Amino acid sequence: MAVPIVREVHADVVVVGSGAGGGTVAQRMIPLVAAGGRVVVLDQGPRLRPEDFTGNELDMASALFADAGGFLTADGTMTLAFGRAYGGSTVVYTGTSLPPPERVVRAWGVPGLEHADLVARAARYARENGVHLLPDDVINENNRLFVEGCAGAGYACHQFPVNVRGCRGSSLCNLGCPNGAKQGTHVVQLPRAEAAGVEVVTRAEALRLEERAVVVRVRERPPLGKGTPPEWAPGEYRVTADVVVLAGGAVGSSALLLRSGLGSRLPRLGHGFTCHPAFILVAEHGREITNDVGHPKSFYVDRAEEEGFVLETCMYFPFVTAKNLTGFGPDHERLMRAFPRLQMILVLACDKAAPGNRVEVDRGGAPRVRYGFTPTVRSSMVAATRAAARIFFAAGAERMHVPLADPPIVERAELDALERRISVEHFLPGRVSVSAAHLMGGCGMGRGASDSVTDHRGRVHGVPWLRVADSSLFPDSIEINPYLTIMALADRVAEGVLEEVA
Repeated sequence: MAVPIVREVHADVVVVGSGAGGGTVAQRMIPLVAAGGRVVVLDQGPRLRPEDFTGNELDMASALFADAGGFLTADGTMTLAFGRAYGGSTVVYTGTSLPPPERVVRAWGVPGLEHADLVARAARYARENGVHLLPDDVINENNRLFVEGCAGAGYACHQFPVNVRGCRGSSLCNLGCPNGAKQGTHVVQLPRAEAAGVEVVTRAEALRLEERAVVVRVRERPPLGKGTPPEWAPGEYRVTADVVVLAGGAVGSSALLLRSGLGSRLPRLGHGFTCHPAFILVAEHGREITNDVGHPKSFYVDRAEEEGFVLETCMYFPFVTAKNLTGFGPDHERLMRAFPRLQMILVLACDKAAPGNRVEVDRGGAPRVRYGFTPTVRSSMVAATRAAARIFFAAGAERMHVPLADPPIVERAELDALERRISVEHFLPGRVSVSAAHLMGGCGMGRGASDSVTDHRGRVHGVPWLRVADSSLFPDSIEINPYLTIMALADRVAEGVLEEVA
């Protein structure tokens, strides 16, 4: 068997991952490149062209998500969605942009990490990425009904600031904007970094870390595959660097450190994994509503502090919607045929780091996530579902589909029976379709190796040349969309790198 040729490359800084964390670090390295340094960004996913964003569910899922969006937890009870492309998950999320909550950052208790500093950095990236509130004339009816229902049911409703410029209302945010309106790192930070001389290599999988080095395999573009060929010739490379920054996300960064053998010196590595377990709720109106045009996610209800959940407006495509609806046969078909009349709400539980919920690697080094639904999460999802039901019916819906009810159709006439009809006893892992985005933890910040993986600047304990700059840094759930918080933390990490290598 032939031994693969390993090419040697040297850079001053290597960044693994190009999403909210990696893209931020890449742009911040521009002064280093201007001074003659070399910065290389490695991303496992492809670099997609505008014509590659077709809006077809199955077509885009395989191009944009790990395991085509079907990455399962170890017991198969929850799907984890995370992007795998130039720009990472910033390509496939809806653009919602919120600053980190003060109470959450305070509860993290990380020495040297100040909420005011994170907010200031987040605000800078919000300005850079054009974050703003959408005007009323582009809010679709699905969102308007949510606002109306919240008012009728007594829930405080807030509008999401979103990072879009020139949105044409395709509603395809989760499949990658075909119009380039969403201001992810693939549109803003990475192009700026590359224009200044930062190198980005796509289809480049980081296999393991060695002393001040990343061993990476660059793969060729598959026949008929989406995107451009890799920037480097296919093959294996050993990229040495003065500093290595990991920004592959909660799953990717944790798994890379584990298969590189750092688990023995970092007992908390992979632990503290959290996410936002979620499912889609739909309710049928007596008329068609505009749920599949316009920006899909413009409003939310935040009950994280009081009841452990958030409700968001949403629009999901027929395949994903069908997967989330329980049942088979005529009942399922009837509900799907009502798609043009369906109002949609996304339920997200705000979990907490729990013993046993962690990132691991299997014998081959592939990532594996162990996750169990705690009683608190189950109760939160029940409370969220009841709240969504009140909002649906206050907005005029006739009936709704409830995965936590048996039978799963709840009629408007049953509004007064929600406590009985929607029950935790019907939360059956593996039977209820639950998915999660906003993956966090695994390389949490803290005081030392006994309680964490990194310090407040993302420096890995005991490994002076290694940094982490992504959502794996979170010691616990951020309870909101983590996008701006990741960028703020990555900005801090990059600042420290520049101070060291300048």
